[in-house]
Amino acid sequence: MNSIQKIFLSSLLCLLLTNLVTALKEGDCEVCIKTIDKFVETLNDDVKKDPKLIEAEFKKFCKGTKGKENRFCYYLGGLEESATGILGEMSKPVSYHMPADKICEKLKKKDVQICDLRFDKQIDLSTVDLKKLKVRDLKKILSDWDETCDGCLEKPDFIKRIEELKPKYQGNATPKKEL
Repeated sequence: MNSIQKIFLSSLLCLLLTNLVTALKEGDCEVCIKTIDKFVETLNDDVKKDPKLIEAEFKKFCKGTKGKENRFCYYLGGLEESATGILGEMSKPVSYHMPADKICEKLKKKDVQICDLRFDKQIDLSTVDLKKLKVRDLKKILSDWDETCDGCLEKPDFIKRIEELKPKYQGNATPKKEL
């Protein structure tokens, strides 16, 4: 084997190892994948063909986001207050109909924080003992419901307020617990 073949083989091996390292594992980039899938579903076929239109629509999409989706939008540059922007790294692959997980792999190479985002763990209010939750978690439940607890100073006050509101929100999605 000559030196050119050795260099070629070692380069090929490095490329293969790099792809193995950057490939997403189960549960990686959950916010990225779900947000991109959700966003792509809002696009019509004409917009999906043009990266610039995709970027404009993504900025509109990001205005209505909260929580982890909003943080994802910030990292990509979809918000006015975003410090940097890598929207092109998302819009071009979307225009090629690339799957969300592959887009997120590419984005991870540009900014590792994108795949560090995780959705908050869900609390099942029908089975959880509110007395065992921390006040922080009780406040989070009320916040997720866009409710307040005026005059609440101690844990029993928050529990009482949640119990009062539970019938109103029990049919809706359960609030999330911050990890």
